[in-house]
This record gives sequence, C-alpha cells and structure tokens, in this order.
Amino acid sequence: MLTRLLSHAFILAVLCVALPSRAAENGARPNVVFILADDLGWRDLHCTGNPWHDTPHLDRLASQGIRFSCGYAAAPICTASRAALLTGRTPARLGFEFVIKPAGADTPSGLPLKSPPYPANLPLEEVTLGEALGAAGYATGFFGKWHLAQHFGGYLRWSPTHGPLQQGYAEGSDDFGSHPYGDAARAESDKGALPAGDYGRDTLTERAIAFLRAHRDRPFFLQFSAYYVHDPVRTRAAWLVEKYAARLPAGASRQRAVYAAMVETLDHQVGGVLCALDELGLADNTLVVFTSDNGGHPAVSALGPLRGSKWNLYEGGLRVPWLVRWPGRIRPGTTSAVPFTGVDLLPTLCAATGAPLPAGVMLDGRNVLSLWLSATEADPDRAFTWHFPYYHPEGAAFARALPRIGVDDFALSQTRPVSAIRVGDWKLVHRYEDSRDELYRLSADPAEERDLAASEPERARELRARLDAELRATSARLPRPSGK
Repeated sequence: MLTRLLSHAFILAVLCVALPSRAAENGARPNVVFILADDLGWRDLHCTGNPWHDTPHLDRLASQGIRFSCGYAAAPICTASRAALLTGRTPARLGFEFVIKPAGADTPSGLPLKSPPYPANLPLEEVTLGEALGAAGYATGFFGKWHLAQHFGGYLRWSPTHGPLQQGYAEGSDDFGSHPYGDAARAESDKGALPAGDYGRDTLTERAIAFLRAHRDRPFFLQFSAYYVHDPVRTRAAWLVEKYAARLPAGASRQRAVYAAMVETLDHQVGGVLCALDELGLADNTLVVFTSDNGGHPAVSALGPLRGSKWNLYEGGLRVPWLVRWPGRIRPGTTSAVPFTGVDLLPTLCAATGAPLPAGVMLDGRNVLSLWLSATEADPDRAFTWHFPYYHPEGAAFARALPRIGVDDFALSQTRPVSAIRVGDWKLVHRYEDSRDELYRLSADPAEERDLAASEPERARELRARLDAELRATSARLPRPSGK
C-alpha cells in the first residue's frame, strides 16, 4: 500500500514542479515541515554526491527545491547543534558545546587542558522554534530525538520538565520507531530479518503523518527529528545490506553496507512524510527543510574530499546536507554553494511564516530567506564561527584514537579543544593546547591539508583577531590549564 502511495506521490510531485503554488500566490502562511536527520554526513545522499547510496525521495526533494553544497551545522556534535537550530543562538553563547551529561559528570583528566562543565538542560527561558511559531498561531508538533535535557527513564527519553512539550511544542512523541535504540523493548517476532523490499514499520513516521492529518486545516509546524542514521549501526533489512555489500568498493567494511541500508531506510521514512503532504493536498503550501545535526560518523560515512567527521571542526564535521523546498517560491532544481549555518534556521523560518522574532533575545543567526529563494549571496564578509572546547573521545578511548584527523580513513580520531572561523573562502582553525593557528583556502583545498598560516601571516592574524572578538561577544567558555 505504501509503495503505491509513494508512486502516486511522485506523479503529484512532478505536477507541483510545473505549477506555481496557488496558496503562495495568495499570500497564505506556509505550513512548515522541518526534518532533522541524526549523524547523516554531507555526502551520504545520492543527490549530494554519494555514488553508492540510493536516496530517491530526498533526491526528489532536492530536484523540487534548492540544494546547498556548503550548508553548515552550528556544531560538530548533536546537542550543541540542536540547541542552535531551535534557538538561533550559537552553542558558545548558550554554553551548550557538547552533548548532555549527567549532573556532576567530570571532563577527562590527565590531559593538558580542563574543559568547561558539560551541559545539562536547555534553560526554559530560551525561546525555541516551537514557541516562536506556536505564538504566531501554528499548530506545533515534535516527533523524535530531543537530546536537549537530562534523559528520563532511559536513554533519550524526554524530560518531563525540560522536554519539547515544555518548550513550545503542543504535542509529540519520543517513540524510537524502527531505530535500533528500541530493539531491547521489541518482541522477538519483531527482530527477525525483513523480506526483500520491506523497510519495516516505523511508528515514529506514522505519528508524524498523523499530526499532518490532524492539522491539515490550519497552519502547522512539524519537526520530524529522526533517530536515523545514528549508531548502533544495525538493521533488520538484510536484503538492503546484501545490496550494498555487493555495490560498495572492494575492502569496504560490512558496517558500511549496514550503514548504507540505514541511509536508504531514512530516505524511505522521509518519503512517507512527503507522500502524506501530497496525498493531503498540502505540498503546495508547505515549506520543507531537511538537514542533519552534524557531520557523519567516521567509521561508516564517506565524507571525502572533506577532511574529518563528526566531533571535529574540519569541514567533514561541519558541512551537512541542506535541502529546502517551497513550491512557487523556490525554483526547482536550484543548487548553491553560498554558506549559511543551522543558527540561521529560527530567524529564517520566522521570516517565511511572518512569526515575530523572540522579543528581547540576542540572536546570532540571520534571516537567510532571500538566499533560499534566490540563491544569491547576501554578505560575503560574514564570519561563521564554531567552538568546541572539549576532548573526544572520552576516557581510555582517547589514547586509542588516531592522533591525526584524516580524509575517509574510516577511523576515530582525537579531537582536542579547538575553535574555528570562516570568512569568505578562508578558514582559520585555532588549537588551544599550543595556541596554534591553521589557515586554509577552502576552494583550493577542501581537504584542509595545506596549512597557509606561515605563508599568509597577516591574513591569519586578522582572522584570529576576528575569532577572538566573536568568542568574547558570546561569552564563550574556554578551556583552561589542567589543575587550575
């Protein structure tokens, strides 16, 4: 049945490309669907350059709107990036630069620097996208991964005091759906291999679609916060694993084939949401935004030619897929290399919906709606900054990780306290242990392997001074020497 609906949805989508949105022409406020993947790498989709993965639904979404090849996450790690997406404020300003840790958790010892305390709960005083659009009359729903508060009753379970239902979302669910997070609670009959062509039932997707059906007659804001493709890298779709095991390059690990199956399963779930918009007649007046919270996992995500991965501030840890569709407003099939970042989401969605910006709040994000609509660069001198004052991985795993961060080495590397800034084509990476600066010209060196700090000392000094000023302006928490 779902296959038939998705085929029908594709036909409807082709018609939507050719015909401008009547609702948009009439000035009706758009519905908003924000789909956030977890740990999906910059090059994990077929439409973003992956030669092995099949992602037909996300490819279709890209063909119907705009795809950004240089869209950034606000942080290289989950909690920090999600906090910035929802508030329009940088992780440095929020003091949310790492993942949630239990109260009293200490940062690793025996290393040259002492990191700031770990974040615990996003303060209720912070204004989220749910609160901003809810106050403007939108029905609001949040389905999936929150990870902005202490876990309650199990890993990633929502806090009853600091969850999405306390921060502007009127309804929602933390249902794990078919993700391996939920395997321990599944009946044995729901753990076996799936027949060929079957992706398995995903109850989280079903709940999100039920929200669309329930609110089809008023403006709505749906955040579908997928657990895919975060590890554990595991799937019941053995038929997909075999497909990718035969397709990936010789020598690729079995885990990469399993991961590819998870990527295609995520695509299938997104296809279900897009199909529902078509079937309900909502696609024409719905702004759909798709992205990921950070770069891909180094063990399984091929991110070359970019260097690095999740957890570090090279491009592979920061660039993520960004797809935006708004029929009648965004020209289908548009691509853009103009950079922007997740911190821009709140002010941009407020502009698109007519929702007022949060009163009395210092926002770091900018309204980039004109970029989404016309793919033109608004401010080539804009500074993009990232701040990660921590070590990773934690504990004994740090010593076992590779000391150098590479390109598609499919291995975990050491990340040390670091900040970075990009202005135009130039990027500076500042390392706190030895106060060393690295300088890269991204167009000529996307792998960030040719450090130009020595040959371009004046440019390096200028960018370092600008980085320091940006960090001071946000009262960024800095690492300090151990023992102090």
